Amino acid sequence: MSNTHLTDTAFKQFDLPSTLLQGIEEIGFTFCTPIQALSLPKTLSGIDIMGQAQTGTGKTAAFLISVIHQLLTKPKLYDKPGVHPRALILAPTRELAIQIHKEAEALGKYTGLRFVLVYGGANYDKQRNAIAEGVDILIGTPGRLIDYFKQQLFSLRGIQSVVLDEADRM
Repeated sequence: MSNTHLTDTAFKQFDLPSTLLQGIEEIGFTFCTPIQALSLPKTLSGIDIMGQAQTGTGKTAAFLISVIHQLLTKPKLYDKPGVHPRALILAPTRELAIQIHKEAEALGKYTGLRFVLVYGGANYDKQRNAIAEGVDILIGTPGRLIDYFKQQLFSLRGIQSVVLDEADRM
């Protein structure tokens, strides 16, 4: 992201958990982009939104920061035996899902949350085992997610947040 497209809104202005803020600072984010400055006050307070902005404007970080914040500050909805992700992020392509996962791991590095990525064309059993080991935020493409869901590898009972990235393409 170019510094010429940043606002005066600093990430430190938001009431973010220190572990999340540490990840934000480590990847070099100090000030918000316009989409982040407009969306974060709403999403951090629990308001659902839909946003649209050009590629490279920080949309992924905006929704990831909100989702991670929610999981760190709200109790689990469902705490029974089994695999019950707390957030589900769908992307139309494996490339986008991979990019989201990479950014999620960087932002959430110090949070203790577990991020799992699933998509077609990759090692099926490895992804299956990753889900079985437990997951807080499940990121993937619709086909692979539906496949594992139909196998009852995970349930949706614990979902607190859903993101449809590039929903117009799915």
